[in-house]
Amino acid sequence: MKRTLFNEDHNIFRASARKFVETQIVPFHAEWEKQGQVPRSLWRAAGEAGFLCCTVPEEYGGPGADFLYSAIFCEEVARVGASGPAFHLHSEIVAPYLIHYGTEEQKKYWLPKMVSGEVISAVAMTEPGAGSDLQNIKTTALPEGEDFVINGQKVFISNGQLADLVVLACKTDPGAAGKGVSLVLVEGDRAGFERGRNLEKVGYKAQDTSELFFNDVRVPKTNLLGVEGKGFYQLMQQLAQERLVIAIRSATCIEAALDWTVKYTMERKAFGKSVSDFQNTRFKLAEIKSQAVMIRSFVDACLAAHLKGDLDSNTAAMAKLQSTEILCQVLDECVQLHGGYGYMWEYPITRAWADNRMTRIAGGSSEIMKQIISKELISEYS
Repeated sequence: MKRTLFNEDHNIFRASARKFVETQIVPFHAEWEKQGQVPRSLWRAAGEAGFLCCTVPEEYGGPGADFLYSAIFCEEVARVGASGPAFHLHSEIVAPYLIHYGTEEQKKYWLPKMVSGEVISAVAMTEPGAGSDLQNIKTTALPEGEDFVINGQKVFISNGQLADLVVLACKTDPGAAGKGVSLVLVEGDRAGFERGRNLEKVGYKAQDTSELFFNDVRVPKTNLLGVEGKGFYQLMQQLAQERLVIAIRSATCIEAALDWTVKYTMERKAFGKSVSDFQNTRFKLAEIKSQAVMIRSFVDACLAAHLKGDLDSNTAAMAKLQSTEILCQVLDECVQLHGGYGYMWEYPITRAWADNRMTRIAGGSSEIMKQIISKELISEYS
């Protein structure tokens, strides 16, 4: 189905983004997987090319573009299976926290540096004992004079090794459950802030994912992001866009997996003919094509709603749930159609299979999405 969201300017931007990805990322990604992270120079190159923080307003050093530009860059990175550069986290998750909740001073100081790639950002929510249950985080930022004193631990933090700025979810009132959660900006060079090991993962091997430790880290109270005690609300408000980004990347990966698999089965011979000539192969490919079109159509509808400010958390949860669940089903089928080569790391389908199992967990697990959807569904009948 023809996509109707994009105009000629968007198409020009896509061509530029595709060239950047193919020349600056694809040739080096395998080496970055061995190193466990991408170089800072890539972030600077992406910033100089205008691919970071596309929606940041011009007064803060950004292009002031619509969200479609962000979506395009997310798609082009996902299309080649480049899981290392967490640009989408930096641009589409962290930057909006600053745009929506930051003071003028915070926005003027941090956003231009994020746009240029000089500063790499992360958001730290998950803890060893608290994943989706953010109300029960244990990290504290307790007031002491003009400072907050931070103590605690975070885990599974993307960009953790490279981050110059961390948006930290913590308790400024430990006894108030969700109403005690606040967001605090923590600079990467603060005394007492330590990075643990770069975690060894099944996939996403080129993306630095770390433990973070906070031992009596002092930050001024001016580092508070938004309103004290409103951090949980702020996190929930921004989750719709985060889940949409995951759905956009998932829809693109489904399309890429189909493309890789059609090409492979047409070239691969078995029993004197191409694997694509077998009825089972054709039926599987037909199913995947149908799933790809349906997911893309729904995700594009969500994208259109988001541009108007109409994407609600329930619909975003449905997009995230279905796109990631179907993506993992599709990748498993595509690995099967590749046979033994589908288990070889040199093949993109293998890396995508390993990388994207995480999509059903990150940004809220599938089970959390079902809880959100079912709660609203039941309330409609109450």
